Amino acid sequence: MERRELFSSLSNSFRKESKKIKKIRPPYFIDENVFFTNCINCSTKDCITACEENIIFLDDDETVFIDFSKSGCTYCDLCANACTNNVLSMEYKNKINAKFEIDILSCLSWQNTMCFSCKDPCLDNAIDFLGVFRPSINNSCTSCGFCLKVCPSNAIKIK
Repeated sequence: MERRELFSSLSNSFRKESKKIKKIRPPYFIDENVFFTNCINCSTKDCITACEENIIFLDDDETVFIDFSKSGCTYCDLCANACTNNVLSMEYKNKINAKFEIDILSCLSWQNTMCFSCKDPCLDNAIDFLGVFRPSINNSCTSCGFCLKVCPSNAIKIK
């Protein structure tokens, strides 16, 4: 195999892996299969316009997902209340199905630089610091995503 073929194959395998990334759904559904089937049949997608944080978007497959790049979820219930197709329901209110972790190699605080950018917007006190350094995410995390957009080094990742 030539070098060009090697890098091309690595690139293709990376693309395949990145397509396997699970979409982050709003926190008011019971099952991914039910969500997909009912959401794709919804013609209004009122949950998108109901979201005050503007984090719900329409995917290529005609289902909705959450994008934390601009804000986080306040669990305000507006998307569930706006859903007319019973995809999102207050009956199924739960944490967002995502796990956040801090990449210690790119985190400023793990590199001995004082930074509390992730801790300040965290409404759940889910980020603990060892003194003023070494942040870690504790079990209080509700996966709201407010810490993601404020991290200056993009050290907080969705696992």
